[in-house]
Amino acid sequence: MSAQPAKTAVQLGQRDRLPEIQLVRAIAIVGVLCVHSTSNATVEMTNSGIYWLYNFINIMAKFGTPTFIFLSSFVLFYNYIDRPIGAGMMKSFYRKRAVGILLPYLLFSILYSIVTHVLYYSDQSLGESLHSFIVKLLTGKAYTHLYFVFINAQFYILFPLVLWLFQKRPRLIAWSIPIGLAIQWGFVLMNKYGMQIANKGSWSPSYFSYYMLGAFIGIQYPRIKQWLSNQRNNTSKLTLQAVGSLAGAWLAAGLAHVWIWYEARLYHTQYNSLLYEGLWNAYSITSALVLLGLAALGVRFGPQWLVRVLTRLGALSFGIYLLHPLLLLAYRHFPLNTGNSMLVHLWYAGGFTLALFGTWIIVGSCARWLPFASALFGQLPAKPKKKAQADNNQTNSYRVPLSR
Repeated sequence: MSAQPAKTAVQLGQRDRLPEIQLVRAIAIVGVLCVHSTSNATVEMTNSGIYWLYNFINIMAKFGTPTFIFLSSFVLFYNYIDRPIGAGMMKSFYRKRAVGILLPYLLFSILYSIVTHVLYYSDQSLGESLHSFIVKLLTGKAYTHLYFVFINAQFYILFPLVLWLFQKRPRLIAWSIPIGLAIQWGFVLMNKYGMQIANKGSWSPSYFSYYMLGAFIGIQYPRIKQWLSNQRNNTSKLTLQAVGSLAGAWLAAGLAHVWIWYEARLYHTQYNSLLYEGLWNAYSITSALVLLGLAALGVRFGPQWLVRVLTRLGALSFGIYLLHPLLLLAYRHFPLNTGNSMLVHLWYAGGFTLALFGTWIIVGSCARWLPFASALFGQLPAKPKKKAQADNNQTNSYRVPLSR
């Protein structure tokens, strides 16, 4: 498969809108919130009769962050593969990332550092606190979830080089997924058997298979959509087998991953770390493909009210990702002291509800009413205008944003 030749500015503006992307983002953020809202339960509820359910939700929802990584690469290559690389393109690219990604990362790193200092490190001197903040800022460790932004920033540095290679050597595109797997697993094996790297999960090579999967699918997506369109009225046996194999691989990898974590958490069974890596990698890759397919079907056949709701959630997902741990942190400062297991289960469910709807309301309200809200939450949906214009904005919100 080869990259398309460079196009004119008019042609570049004719990229198809992809409403399914916002739906995948919506599902991915729900997955992230499920993982974070059940993390304490996987430690504290081991004596519960439904511990298996907490473990199941916590592990099966781990598709969230890898899917966001996949989408980041997908959007970049979908939008930029036909664009000539030059000084103007590079300036625009990095300006958008600096404003839409790095500035919110900086502001939330400051916010979480202040909160954790007040709660846990108030005895530190100002010099110690500043040194700790700078180290954490430069390693994505200001709070547990900010590593995602940090590793994406690393890929943004590499992106122009990878894009240039794919444009100059289009045959490499067909090898992008094997290349991504080789880089990721080379990094994993080096870390296990050779030079161990601190905070391995904070470095982009740990996720390179998702970046390269996103690159391949993003570049080929117009052809993929055309091929799928041709299959609608003539679904071949081979197509059904491929879909069935993907779904089967996704379910098998997910359930196996759930099982080994259940055994490890509840019975302290020890497994080779490569087994965890392999099952998580297989589950995450197949999850990204399954979710993209389901989202495409949802846009075409799903209830339009649900598509609109999920589209809005997907458009706010980056802000929700940045903010939700703050609400969970505050919520967990008021645990239930009760022997009533049903109330405890409801308390954990309340944490998820707050993380989803509380942050959704806050970020959505800021997007509508707060000037310069994008400095905090990245690119946000356009503010509503007159009705005729609002209808047009709703359509435009389906366009793949370039700042992610």
